Amino acid sequence: MGATERLSRFSFPTNILFGPGARKLVADHLAAQGIRRPLIVTDRGIAPLPMLSALIADLPGLDVSVYSEIGGNPVKSQVDGGVAAYKAHRADAVIGLGGGAALDVAKAIALMATHAGDVLDYAWDHPRVRPIDRELPYFVALPTTAGTGSEVGRSSVISDDTTHIKKIIFSPRLLAKAVFADPELTLDLPAHITAATGMDALTHNVESYLSPAYHPLCDGIALEGVRIAARSLRTAVREPHNLQARSDMMMSSMMGAIAFQKDLGAVHSCAHALSTVADLHHGLANGIMIDHVMRFNLPSATEKMAELAHVVGARAGGGLPEARAEAFIDWLTALKAELSIPATLSAYESKRPVSRNDIAALVEVAINDTCHRTNPRPCTREDFERIFNAAM
Repeated sequence: MGATERLSRFSFPTNILFGPGARKLVADHLAAQGIRRPLIVTDRGIAPLPMLSALIADLPGLDVSVYSEIGGNPVKSQVDGGVAAYKAHRADAVIGLGGGAALDVAKAIALMATHAGDVLDYAWDHPRVRPIDRELPYFVALPTTAGTGSEVGRSSVISDDTTHIKKIIFSPRLLAKAVFADPELTLDLPAHITAATGMDALTHNVESYLSPAYHPLCDGIALEGVRIAARSLRTAVREPHNLQARSDMMMSSMMGAIAFQKDLGAVHSCAHALSTVADLHHGLANGIMIDHVMRFNLPSATEKMAELAHVVGARAGGGLPEARAEAFIDWLTALKAELSIPATLSAYESKRPVSRNDIAALVEVAINDTCHRTNPRPCTREDFERIFNAAM
């Protein structure tokens, strides 16, 4: 069976080519669009890898330039640098190659290539938000992690360089014209990155399903996304070259990003606070916080969490929904231990450890974050303080 015969094609609404070898079709796709001078946007970690040089080699006849000044959580200055690179190259398209940070910056570069002002002027909560009312350059995405699902998302999360506060830019115009979802691009991810990004994908699906917003279409996608992650995340971490597990996680990641059109919850508000205050990796922050927030949510989401227990195969001591919901939380805690995700914030070891001295700052960011507005249980400032204390 040839490489292209193994590919699946979806339109949901983005055109998605999914499967091993999908990356090989980028050149033909761009040629069909009349693209001649693409800018590849990627991160500092990918820039020196054979992955990038191989992609460029697979783009014969195109005048390719690379912008790779992206690292950590994406910030405005990275977007500004990318826009300058786009204009200096006289580019006519953007190719996003990387994880969530690179893809978010790639979308923002495409936006600012045709729009005036400051990129953060386009954040949805800006008091004088500027409209995204022009066509963007042709944009295609190649994810190299299975976590954010940014490749199929219609938003870009960019932080202010000084405050580190995350701002969300949202518009259907940010959607990629085509996604080349090739699980082979994830085979060499280190175990700790696979685990953290996998917990991000799982969290997107879980929080989308628990959101009280009415969207049965997203509920179905989210439940199946949880089921797929539950069966394959451990394998992807333990057996990095297991292509089926890698494919499953890439699919679960995309499903989570599609499902969270329904919005997210307090896990993400906590994670955004941790990224802002302590520069934690977003997926890792979700992984640390998810079971602590689920315990807070239990009284308001018992039936749905009982259904999640069924989906992941968690066994309860009794048949009552409360027992099954508790079993789901216990399953999350056990999964974290198996993946070496810290059980608590104090167990997280880094140059910038999180302590109880950070709680006031964490609460301030979390309460002002929009994600918790669709948490199944309303969160007050005092609630966030209790959640962060419990997670310590």
